[in-house]
Parts: sequence; structure tokens; C-alpha cells
Amino acid sequence: MHVTFTHFLALAVLLLLPSSEMRRAGRGRGLRGARHGLRRDRVRVAGRHSRSGLSRLVATDCSESVESGDVLVDCQDRRLVAIPASSIWSQDPKHLLLARNRIKILRDGAFLGFEGLKSLDLQQNQISVVEEGAFQGLTHLKTLLLQHNRLGTFSEEALIPMPNLRHLHLHHNPWNCLCPLDSLIRTLQVPSNRNLGRHARCEEPFRLKGRKLKQVDVELLCKESDPNSNPQGDQTEPSYFPEPVPIRTKPDATTVCHTYLFPQARLDCSHRNLTEVPSGIPDDIVHMDLSRNSIRHLRARDFQEAGSLRTLNLSSNHLDHIEKASLFGLLHLHELDISDNSLHFIQYGVLEDLYFLSHLKLGGNPWVCDYSIHYMVYWLHLHPGVKHSGLRCRSPPEHIGERVEKYVQSYNRECPRDRQRSQVDQVQTDPELWNTPLELQGELEEEEVEPGHMRVPQKYQIIRLS
Repeated sequence: MHVTFTHFLALAVLLLLPSSEMRRAGRGRGLRGARHGLRRDRVRVAGRHSRSGLSRLVATDCSESVESGDVLVDCQDRRLVAIPASSIWSQDPKHLLLARNRIKILRDGAFLGFEGLKSLDLQQNQISVVEEGAFQGLTHLKTLLLQHNRLGTFSEEALIPMPNLRHLHLHHNPWNCLCPLDSLIRTLQVPSNRNLGRHARCEEPFRLKGRKLKQVDVELLCKESDPNSNPQGDQTEPSYFPEPVPIRTKPDATTVCHTYLFPQARLDCSHRNLTEVPSGIPDDIVHMDLSRNSIRHLRARDFQEAGSLRTLNLSSNHLDHIEKASLFGLLHLHELDISDNSLHFIQYGVLEDLYFLSHLKLGGNPWVCDYSIHYMVYWLHLHPGVKHSGLRCRSPPEHIGERVEKYVQSYNRECPRDRQRSQVDQVQTDPELWNTPLELQGELEEEEVEPGHMRVPQKYQIIRLS
């Protein structure tokens, strides 16, 4: 029998395969099927996570981990242009994070195989089209994040496969509030859907720009055409005028910042050119990042609504003043970062609500070592469990680079009143020094400073002859 080189190569590959692969190949799949099966098994092995729950890289360069008993797949910042196949995961994921990728279209059946999902994060992509059957099969989904995309229209039909949906974020999309958006707006305005699309606003037409989708009069959407698209240039005024957008004294945290819900609720407000702490911080946010902005002052009750915060990052701002009640309500805060700002001192009372603080970052501030810095040192002395860093004198010149704690100790040693008090304390605690000239000197000094009208006549007078 004539054996070609190709036959020889195929035979060699089959001999190298495990017995299970040979059996599968022998059942009619052939060499190509065997190769395909081997490649699939390798992908599955690469994606299997350890029993300890530590994340490991899978074939798509996504991390797979276990959070609170649920499998979480993190595919953020992976430059993905499509939804990864569900077959590559070792277990059915409950939370899928796809934020900050390059996905443009969600096609019908995009999430088939993900039927067990509880949350889906698609924010900060380039999504402009969502086909009606895109979310088919997601009957257990409770949270869907679509904010910061390019959606102008959206059909209510796309929400039908998700009967358990409780949270839907749609803000920061250029919504075109015309007739095609009628069904979605009606769905959002149902009273029981109060957490669906709460902050989404119209971008077009001009008469509705800035209006919340929940406040649009749906009866007028399909009755009028868009005045911006009038081909004859008719300058007639629209039949109704938009209500003026209310003046906001503060930016809104949920629209200015990026909200991430898994694995823990986090609010990313960094690099937002903020000059003050935004309002409307959700009460379930655990981590908040306000770094690299232009905030100069923390005002009273800035964080009153953020009672669940565990970490707060205010580094790299221009902070030069923190009001006494500015951290009011942060009873559960564990970590506070106020490094790289313009703080000279922390005024008395600012830290009093931080009962559970364990880490405090203070470096990069021009701390002034004078009496105003003492509160910080005394507070840290009373809270020895707080690990702190970066508390060093920046001025005056004779104390530059010195630890603030060391400066305060030297200040107390040089203070005559403290030195006198230490001597009196020594007399009171050392019986050998009772009735000594030092004691008499202290009594005489005390008597001299006592006002004459408050002096009480002494019954006995002791005179020491020496």
C-alpha cells in the first residue's frame, strides 16, 4: 500500500492524542474533529478557577473569580468588539463585567448561554444598536448597565426577556426623544419601574434637550415631527416649549461619575474637573474615588448621604480647608486618602465621626508645625489603631522634614507651664517630696496667682526654720 507523507503525518498526530480523543476521532469525527475537541478542552482547562476562589486568566484574557459564592467574570478594558462565547467559562457566570470595551452592536441572541446571569455591565462601550432579541434568555437578570454609550433609540421589546430586571442605567446616551422611543419611555414611566432609567435625558430634539425620559409627555412624541428636520425650513414655533432645566448648585454624582456595582458598589469620580463634591451620592456606595480633581473645600455634610462608604480617595486635589462637619455621617469609613493637597492643618473636630478609621494617608501636604497642628497629633494619639503616613513638617524652616509627632513632643518639653505641671504631678505621686521646699514653692506660686477676694483665711500657718 502506498503511504503518502500526509497520511504518515495524520497517523502520527492520532498516536500522540490521548485515548479519549482517539475514541472520539474513531467515531467518525476524523482528524479535524479530534483537533477541534482537543482545542476546546484546552480552553476549558485554562478557564477553570481554583477552589480558593482566586481569579485566573482564561482564554479571552478575562479574569474569573468567585465573589460571595457567585462566579464573576471580569472582561473590562479588554478591547473586545463582541460578546465572548459562554462555553469558555468553567462554570456559569452570575456577573459579567464588559465595561470599557469597543462593542458597537448587541445582536439577537448575543447572550445565549448566559441564562444564569444576575448582573450585566456594558457601560462605557460604543453601543449604538440593540436588536430586539439581544437579551434573549436572561430571565434571571436583575441589573443591566448601559450608561455612557451611543444609544439614540431603544425598543421596549428588548426588555421583555428580562422579567426580573430591577436596575437599568441608561444615562449619558444621546436619546432621540421622538416617536420610535415611545414604547421605552412608557415602560420607564410605569410607577413600579422607578429604578429603570432614572437619570436618562433627551439629547434631541432641541425642544426636549435635557428633559428626563421619565418626565417626557409621551402623548406628544408621535404627534409632532422634529422641527430640526423640517425640509422647508419652516420657522413656526413648536406647539409647546420645554420646561427650563433646573439650575443645579452641584453636579449630580450618578451622571458625572461612573458607577460600578460589582463586585462592590464603587463610584469613580476621578479626572472629572470637579470643583466640589457632587451631590446625590447613592447610599449603597462602598468605595468613592474623587482623586485628581480641583476641589478646594470640603463643606459641611458633603458626604451626609454616603453612610455606607468604606474608602474615600480625595488625593491630588487642591484641598486647603476642611470644615468641621464635612465628614459627618461617615461612621463606617475605614480608609481616607487626603494626600497631595494643600492642607496646612486639620482643624479641631473634623475627624470626630470617623470611629472605624484604620488607614489615613497624609503625605504631600504642606503641614505647618505650629500650635494648629496639635489636634491632628492628639487625635492620632487617642486612636492608636489608625495607621497613618506622610505627616511631616513643611514649615517653618527649622522643622522642615521633621515628623509632626516629634515636633509636638519638643514643643511640650519647651513649654514652661507643661514643665511646671510635670513637677507638680511628680510631687503628688512621690511621697518623699511631700513637705519639701519644692512643694512650698508650688503652694506659694498658687497662692500668689489666686485673687485676693477668693482667698480663704487659714486656720493654721506653718513656718519652716532652716
